[in-house]
This record gives sequence, C-alpha cells and structure tokens, in this order.
Amino acid sequence: QVQLVESGRGSVQPGESLTLSCRASGFTLDYAIGWFRQPPGKEREGISCISVSSGTTHYADFVKGRFTTSRDKAKNTVYLQMNNLKPEDTGVYYCATGPCWRNWSDGTDFSLWTQGTHVTVSS
Repeated sequence: QVQLVESGRGSVQPGESLTLSCRASGFTLDYAIGWFRQPPGKEREGISCISVSSGTTHYADFVKGRFTTSRDKAKNTVYLQMNNLKPEDTGVYYCATGPCWRNWSDGTDFSLWTQGTHVTVSS
C-alpha cells in the first residue's frame, strides 16, 4: 500500500524540542515532501518543503531558525525537527508528497497526505 507514515506525536512544554518523521511506505521518496500544520481554529499553513534528491529546503518565515527539515534517503524518511517550541506551534502536523514550487506553502499541488499528528505545546 502506498502511503506516508508519520510519527512523533507528542505534548511538550514551551522551549522544548520535538522531531516528527514522515516515512514512505510502498514507494521510494524521490521527489519532494512538504510539512504542513493546522493550528486550532486556523487555516492550514505550510512549514517547509524539501527536495529529497538535492536536499534543498524552503521554509516558511515563521519557523526559520527553529525548525529544520532533513531527509534520510536510505530510510525513505523525511524529518521535521522543531526546537524552541511555542504554544502557537500547537496544531495538527501533516506531511505530503508534492512539488516545492513557488506556491508550495498552500499545499494545493500536494497529493498523498498523512492523517496528521497532534503536537501540543503547553506549560
């Protein structure tokens, strides 16, 4: 079955770190993966987009310097490392396959999505 498997769900305190992983199952990651999130009561927003082949990554301005996206081609997995988490980072996090085109952050060109994982940042 072709799917993306996401893991790393958790509740953390402000200032802590958390890493999410997105593993491809049933196919080889060779194009690009985007990370997205949807805060409670808000619209979905793009976090980052990484080209699996080159490693080139685009980030949304609101996470630059705190979040890092990386990939491990041998493990067919992409990671989202989140540092210095803030309460406003709370939300449901998704990864999806799609192109890192100029409009990547709106997610409209992304096809295969995970069901999402909850991240809660609270003291």
